[in-house]
Parts: sequence; structure tokens; C-alpha cells
Amino acid sequence: MSTALITGASSGLGRALALRLAKDGFTIVGVARHPEPLQALVAEIVTSGGKAHAIPADVGDRESATRIAGEAHALVGHVDVLVHCASTLGDTPLRLVADTEPDVFDEVLQVNLAGPFRLTKALLGPMILRGRGAVVFVSSDAAVEGYPTWGAYGASKAGLDQLARVWATELAGTGVRVVSLDPGDMDTPMHAAAIPDADPATLARPEDVAARVAELLQELPPTVRMKVSS
Repeated sequence: MSTALITGASSGLGRALALRLAKDGFTIVGVARHPEPLQALVAEIVTSGGKAHAIPADVGDRESATRIAGEAHALVGHVDVLVHCASTLGDTPLRLVADTEPDVFDEVLQVNLAGPFRLTKALLGPMILRGRGAVVFVSSDAAVEGYPTWGAYGASKAGLDQLARVWATELAGTGVRVVSLDPGDMDTPMHAAAIPDADPATLARPEDVAARVAELLQELPPTVRMKVSS
């Protein structure tokens, strides 16, 4: 049975993807900062006949990657698919770059870029040894567009895109695929925090995006960066 470790699994796309992949037969390892909603996700999956485990952790914590990797291997033996959904906007309402405090900028980079780097590095070796695996970075159109007030978030996601490109090149031929997915604008708590006045009817449902991502995981295309929804 395939296993998927999903960060940011307690809400938004991470939660929707965990439920979808569990339905498809994956054993889920969910990672999120807050234990209560994470345990609720695990209970929902188990009640539906699936298999899931919770690892409460903050991916922005510099020491968390090795602990997450160690606990995941102890729980499920190996990780086939790693999906980085965990993300932070920093302060909301969002601020102009010139008004962003350095510690906030650092926090955004730690959660959105450095954290995924550390966790991927911690889980990559066994994937390479088995000759198979997939690493999925969830990006944003803010990575390629210069939206005002989205400076810290956009910079972190642009870095994530480039990290995916480099790792995809370095891992060519190993059987490990690395991609960056832009899910588009979704009706999630994060989007509501960033743009409170947005009409939910104009936004994609996380469940629909998760279904598309699940399809892509069956056979990832050669493109390193993909737009999932329009």
C-alpha cells in the first residue's frame, strides 16, 4: 500500500487531499501544528475504513524535520509521496514589503521554503534507495506575479518553485519525481484571511483541486511547474 505524508493536513487543500488519497487507498501521515483538527482528520479517515496517523508538528521549526521523518518511518515504514501543503501568509492584513517586519519575513520563509527543504531532505534518501517516490510542493501564482502586499509569501513560493526545478534536475533518473503545483485560488481559511471580501462562489473548492492532484499523482507529467485549476 502506498503512503502519503501531507503537511498542513488539518485544513484547506491539505485536509481535502488527505481525505481523497485515503479514499484512493493511501495510508496517510498528516502533519499540522494543531493536534485537535489533525486528530479529527485521522478519526474521519479511520471511520471511513482508511488508514491514517497524526504527527503534530510545526514545519517552520528548525528541529522538526528529523522528528517528523523518524516518526513517519516508525509509523508506516516508508513514505512514497510527500506533499508540502503547510503554508503561512505572515501578518494579516497583508502588508507592503517596506512595512513587513524582518522577523515576519523570516517566519514566512521558514514555514514556506526552509521547512519544505528540510523535510524533503530528511525523507529523500529512502525514496532514492527504493528508486521511486514523489515530492509535491504546493506553490501559488504569487510566485510569478508581483502582487502588492504579497511580497513575503510570493518570495517564499518563488523560491519553492526554483527548489523544485533544481531538485527535479538533480534527481533525474533516480525514480523520484519532484513537481511544483499551483492550485489556483481556493475557498480556504488562508484565502479568507488574505482576501476577506472575496466571493467564495468564484473560488475553487479544495475537494475539486484535491481530486485533480490525486489524478496527477497517478502519473506525474514531465512539467516541473503545473497549474492545477483555473
